[in-house]
Amino acid sequence: MTWQMIAALAVTCLTVYGLLKRWETRLVLLTAGFCMCILSLDPYAAFAQFDKSMTNSSLIIVICSAMGFARVMSITGCDLHLVSLLTKPLNKLGIFLLPCCMIVTGIVSIAISSLAGMCAAIGPTICALMIRAGFRPAMAAATVIASTLPSFWSPGSSHNIFVAKLADWPIMDFLTYTSIRTGMISLFCIVMMIICCVVFGDFRRGGFENDGVHDAANKVELPANPEVLKAFAPLLPVVLLFVVAIWVPDVKISVATAMLVGVIYTLLITRANPAEVTKKFFDGMGHGYGNILGLIIAAGVFAAGLRSCGVIDVFVEALKGSSELAKLGAAVGPYILGVMTGSGDAAAFAFNEAVTPHAAAFGMTIPDLGYLAIVAATFGRVSSPLAAGVIVISGIAGVSPIEVIKRSAPVQICTLTFLFLIS
Repeated sequence: MTWQMIAALAVTCLTVYGLLKRWETRLVLLTAGFCMCILSLDPYAAFAQFDKSMTNSSLIIVICSAMGFARVMSITGCDLHLVSLLTKPLNKLGIFLLPCCMIVTGIVSIAISSLAGMCAAIGPTICALMIRAGFRPAMAAATVIASTLPSFWSPGSSHNIFVAKLADWPIMDFLTYTSIRTGMISLFCIVMMIICCVVFGDFRRGGFENDGVHDAANKVELPANPEVLKAFAPLLPVVLLFVVAIWVPDVKISVATAMLVGVIYTLLITRANPAEVTKKFFDGMGHGYGNILGLIIAAGVFAAGLRSCGVIDVFVEALKGSSELAKLGAAVGPYILGVMTGSGDAAAFAFNEAVTPHAAAFGMTIPDLGYLAIVAATFGRVSSPLAAGVIVISGIAGVSPIEVIKRSAPVQICTLTFLFLIS
């Protein structure tokens, strides 16, 4: 082991420490990447990677347009109409309310990609509904954060886009390839949550003394009479992309085109101020570049530093010849990093930038290895008391994040094991 590799490992440990301390993620990753490139006497590698990631046109177009559309949904209230419409029929279902709430939350997660944003939008309604139906507050909160797997059906997901780009596949081809697995692990997770609820004794028809809802359940007011046309708006781009891909495959519609069609539809049905909507759309695009693409850029520089010091080559050589070892690394590594940092994005982007391009050397494909890594990182995020979404939903339910994680983490580990076995 060379001194550069030893130094790189030390820098990596400091990077993990910084992430654990909740320092600015992009600053930590960029600093670590530049330090490792300088230590390897190849500082230009960091600048070259920064330029490459910063000007990745396919990622910029898809991610920025999706984030712009999400901002439009928020300011027009269409996302709240969707939440209200989906939750209205769920009263008086007993313990079967749990899987129904997971399905509803899963549908919402397709339209609202941010865990914290999704928890803020649907959390008060789902938590209040479940708690008043007889569930413990901690189980209600765990139900919300454990329900996000259907988001991997979204063509606007930055992780789907990133892995599809690595594989040089159209995004819809990648979604079609992974869709069955996404459905299987979503159903498996629902079953495991029901089992967890029974094991913890978290449902009783008479309810529990501490309702845990407090005032937080009323912070987001849902429309009393949700409009179907407005509720459909957040799902329109997803539906449009899937309909075209399945029934009109000769027509190549881009994600950005679908998002713009969604914005036009929203303008027509809400009669919102076009100038304000346009402004917010571009504000959302800028937010997407600064936050999501900013993280991708920083993760790329960090991976460039590891490559310059020779760490990636050693890691790849260790994984060569064993697809099972590579699968285990893709499952365990991003999961642990997600738990430690509370960020599934940092874990997934760093692993996929550094390791997934070498999938063929392990006897695997880039889509398979990349998909396993992004799902594992997501599981790690919702198993972490540090994750922003976990903190938000815990506050809404009025319980400690640790109580929520005690219920969600075992389910995520079991579901990750199931995904590992079927991959």
